[in-house]
Amino acid sequence: MKTTITGLACALMLVAATAAAQDKAPAKKIYCWDEGGHKVCGDALPPDAADAARTEISARTGITVRSVERALTDDERAAAADAHRQAALDAEAEAATKRRDLAMVESYATEDDLRRAYGERITLVEESLKTSRLGLANLRQSLLSLLRQAADLELQSKPVNKALTGNILRQHGDLLRQQAILEQQLQDRQSLGSDLEQALARYRALKSPETAATQG
Repeated sequence: MKTTITGLACALMLVAATAAAQDKAPAKKIYCWDEGGHKVCGDALPPDAADAARTEISARTGITVRSVERALTDDERAAAADAHRQAALDAEAEAATKRRDLAMVESYATEDDLRRAYGERITLVEESLKTSRLGLANLRQSLLSLLRQAADLELQSKPVNKALTGNILRQHGDLLRQQAILEQQLQDRQSLGSDLEQALARYRALKSPETAATQG
């Protein structure tokens, strides 16, 4: 009788151990993927399908347990990385704009204060435009004088010396640089008007909650 009880206990322990081992064993899956336009399924994923889009199905229940997208190509990974970087730059630019707008609201108590600040910037740009135009006119006159000297020498069948040629080239370079500066200043002056209107719109939008609270 004692031996029978011991044998039964061992059998129960063996059954329990077997059940535990089955519970710990990984659930088998069926893999389905596209191969040459056809759906292929198997209980193992071949190496050449490792990067393919696939569906993983429980072999026991027949229920889809996971869907895996195909691996990205090198070009797609590079494009995704570029898009991620650009998104980060856009987010930082937006945050910087918000910081500037908040600083603007804190710096100017009223719209008139903001208008005066822009007016001062416009005045500075216009003064710079006057200086640039005057400098450009002087450079043109100087260059024309040098060109006349070179023309007179050529009319007299005399060579144009290296010093005069060098001066002409330098003056021409200075003239081009001054023209570029003037063009940039003109663009800055033109944009200041639209910048002011946009700044006023943002200023009102940020001030409106305070205005509503004051009026309420």
